[in-house]
Amino acid sequence: MKDFEVTPLLIRMSQGDEQAFQAVYESTRDHAYRLIHYLAPNRQDAPDIMSEVYAELFRSWRSYDPRQPFVSWFNGLIVRQVRNWKRKEWRLFRLAEKLRIGPIQTSDWREERRIQQMDERLDLLPILQTLPHKFREVIVLRYYQDCTLEEMAELLKVPLGTVKSRHHQALKHMRRLFEQLGLRKEGEGFVY
Repeated sequence: MKDFEVTPLLIRMSQGDEQAFQAVYESTRDHAYRLIHYLAPNRQDAPDIMSEVYAELFRSWRSYDPRQPFVSWFNGLIVRQVRNWKRKEWRLFRLAEKLRIGPIQTSDWREERRIQQMDERLDLLPILQTLPHKFREVIVLRYYQDCTLEEMAELLKVPLGTVKSRHHQALKHMRRLFEQLGLRKEGEGFVY
């Protein structure tokens, strides 16, 4: 991938040429896939991360400064998307940990693998959708957007104590759902 091949395509994109983005994709996909493949936490995540990279490229291509090498800018975008993907995995891990009873040994790879298997077997979206809206907001903001409790209070325009209460009640509601699904038994953590 050479900068001189992509820059004219970005100019065409700025002029409304819809085919130009497809051409940018064709010109950069091999480079992107190789970099993602080496950086991704799990190789099977590479296609999903690739989609995230191109969605972000489509959203942010206007911020590219043609005076800098496109490859450097694009590599930065890829690295950020891989990091974001890792954070998403970490959020799922934190959420699973919050739903557990008892401490977790983060150095125990078997326990981490069980949580990952739970995530693979269980799509949390249907469970989130069962929550009342005010509880769903705090779970999504906390575990999917990495907001602090204070940031949530400001964003939702409610007192910090209200955010804490909603967070606690949402986790309690989710624990009950996990018990009903047979994924958690009182005092035993997740069961697989």
